[in-house]
Amino acid sequence: MTHVGTGEIKTARLTLRRFRVEDAESMYENWASDAEVVKYLTWPVHPNSGVTKMILESWTKLYEKDDYYQWAIVLNENGDRPIGSIAVVSLRDEVEKAEIGYCIGRKWWHKGIMTEALNAVIDYLFKEAGMNRIEARHDPRNPHSGGVMKKCGMTYEGTQRASDVNNQGRCDVSWYAILASDRENA
Repeated sequence: MTHVGTGEIKTARLTLRRFRVEDAESMYENWASDAEVVKYLTWPVHPNSGVTKMILESWTKLYEKDDYYQWAIVLNENGDRPIGSIAVVSLRDEVEKAEIGYCIGRKWWHKGIMTEALNAVIDYLFKEAGMNRIEARHDPRNPHSGGVMKKCGMTYEGTQRASDVNNQGRCDVSWYAILASDRENA
């Protein structure tokens, strides 16, 4: 495995790129201020765009590290305004494994955008960084998130009962994963 950091990824409809501090208003308006978007996430609604700007200031400094992977999801027809985010939220180098987390503004739900973004990130991490395993999890009360994982070829590996906490309190967690060999053999 060779860490390559957050490189730009282009798909048919999307550009996945590094966040910039100037993205604060878009991030705040499009998803960070929406309680429905963060309902099953681990971070609270941002009370104002100033909080979003502070978070982006911290994220943009981390791009200096080769093992930092955090993309702004830009729908090309919308100009350069991010509509969501996708990131590696945990890494284990010794087993060449990454866990992915993602969210997108409600206006863009159920349009295949997150599936397109997750597929692109999976390909990037396998091909560019040499990862062997990519996993993701969701609260079973949010089945659409699991649907994205399935559409990307990830295999359901089980649900751990009362094993995590999110904005709904203690929760079960359903795990999905894909191996580099799964992608090669598909």
